[in-house]
Amino acid sequence: MGGIIQEAKYSCALGSQQSVLAIPRAIPIIHAGPGCSARQFSYLSAGAGYQGEGYAGGAQIPCTNSTQNEVVFGGEKKLGKLIDATLDVMDGDLYVVMSGCTAGIVGDDVKQVAEDHSTKEKKVIGVDTAGFRGNNYKGHNLVLEALIEQFVGDVDEEIEPEKGLVNVFSVVPYQDVYWRGDLEEIKRILTGIGLKVNILFGYGSEGVSEWKNIPNAQLNIVLSPWVGLSAAKLCQRKYGTPFLHEPVLPVGLKATSAFLRRVGEALELDTDKVESFIKYEEKRYKKYFVSIGDFLADYSSYIPFDAYVSADDIYGVGISDFLENELGIEVVKFYDSSEPNNASKDRIKEKLESIKEGLGERVVFEGDNALIKEDIKRNIDERKTKSVIFGSSWDRELAYNTKSVLIYLSVPILEKVIVSKSYVGYNGGLQLIEDLYSGVLNKGFIAHTTVEK
Repeated sequence: MGGIIQEAKYSCALGSQQSVLAIPRAIPIIHAGPGCSARQFSYLSAGAGYQGEGYAGGAQIPCTNSTQNEVVFGGEKKLGKLIDATLDVMDGDLYVVMSGCTAGIVGDDVKQVAEDHSTKEKKVIGVDTAGFRGNNYKGHNLVLEALIEQFVGDVDEEIEPEKGLVNVFSVVPYQDVYWRGDLEEIKRILTGIGLKVNILFGYGSEGVSEWKNIPNAQLNIVLSPWVGLSAAKLCQRKYGTPFLHEPVLPVGLKATSAFLRRVGEALELDTDKVESFIKYEEKRYKKYFVSIGDFLADYSSYIPFDAYVSADDIYGVGISDFLENELGIEVVKFYDSSEPNNASKDRIKEKLESIKEGLGERVVFEGDNALIKEDIKRNIDERKTKSVIFGSSWDRELAYNTKSVLIYLSVPILEKVIVSKSYVGYNGGLQLIEDLYSGVLNKGFIAHTTVEK
């Protein structure tokens, strides 16, 4: 089976068309073969909790549908006609031309074609997202960098940063099935300590005006082990904006409060204001947490204390931190499915080790979910303990056969409709607690008695 990856939990670089769709009124224009764009949408939207087409997604996405003719003679002329037609019939604030494998192999220059057809009123940029460039995490990075280089652009004069304004580079839209709720919670907690936030994607974003405002930020915040880091470094080179790299997505009380304090310190915010917000959120969080005390006491023998996290490192590291340091659940193994480079792998191991001694040795970098499932089953059979698996629809049968709780954390998700759910921040931690312990009941671990009338 050499080279074959089964049940991958990511897409190819062209999947970053969904990142463009996550920017309000931004329209992707795809230069690829027939079906490429549709498959990306099918997997990363319909297959990620049925998240819908959005403003210009799904069957609305313009595509050249390149054929053998474009392979032989090149497709730049056909792409130019498609761009002009799109500008005529589709109302957007930004148009992003993205290439698939066919255009990448032939060597069509989508950036130049985009520039040639861009107008003052309707900005068009181009980015090479051929599938062989990597997965859609890397494609997302390429889109971020292209937007900063070609859309935000250079500044003509020295920038005076706007005090309290921050840009956030974090989760990958749609690939993170909870991205909408996650970004809303990140913006909420940062606003709570007195900041103005360019969240850049999702319903909480003001669209392209936020992207144009990127150079004016006082700080860039990278909430990810490696995704978005190159964009923050690019902003530092172009605009002189410093960045705060937070490799752990904050989940729950402890991590979120610590994160906010580090942000406050980096920006020299009013300590009293930061602590006042944290105090309010922690008090509220603890009240809700205490309310499940009776459940934990009564059903402690049914609650899993082993966890297997099979997800990308953006979410997986944060979830592992929450399980180990807030719920007291041991992460037996964390399977990182996002294919980071070697430098990022070292950073992830180091961060996991700082969360708990020995945790850095329990991370497995693996994109083949069939192999991951085999390893999880082997560990559960050996340890003979009740477990919780953080995974996707690929892991449903495994959870059933091992009598484990399954928490959906990565694509694909076909058994749930996702609207605004999140496991990030204070609210996300409470939601995760609710889902985890509800899962204990749903698995039938507990024998219920029926009260007859």
